[in-house]
Amino acid sequence: MSHTGQLCSEKDLLQSINVKDNRPVNLDISTIKFPLAAITSITHRITGVILLIGFGFLLYLLQLSLESESGFALAQGLLSGPIVKLLTWAVMACLIYHFIAGCKHLLMDLGIGETNEGAQISSALVVVFSVMGILIAGVWIW
Repeated sequence: MSHTGQLCSEKDLLQSINVKDNRPVNLDISTIKFPLAAITSITHRITGVILLIGFGFLLYLLQLSLESESGFALAQGLLSGPIVKLLTWAVMACLIYHFIAGCKHLLMDLGIGETNEGAQISSALVVVFSVMGILIAGVWIW
């Protein structure tokens, strides 16, 4: 806090303690180049959030199919439609990616692939195995 009771900015604070801040400032996020390991890690988190919502959808279909014969027929009819098939495939794709990326994170917890080179290789493997699994799931669902 400054003497007037207002919050100081970082620049004001650095000037008050006589420290020069020569760090470059990049406010254009579209110019930032993330490494593949960062992209796969961020995507792992995003798929986790999508799974939270997607499992609600799948649990609704399960509940509908278990309540009666007519509910089962309705769930079966819904699952034969292209939009519900697409939603089911999207949830499956998120599950496949999240599982494979989670295995990578577990291996890193064991000390495997913690170097920069190991992270790049394991991230590339996550993408390759995920694409293969997602394509197989797409063929299975359609």
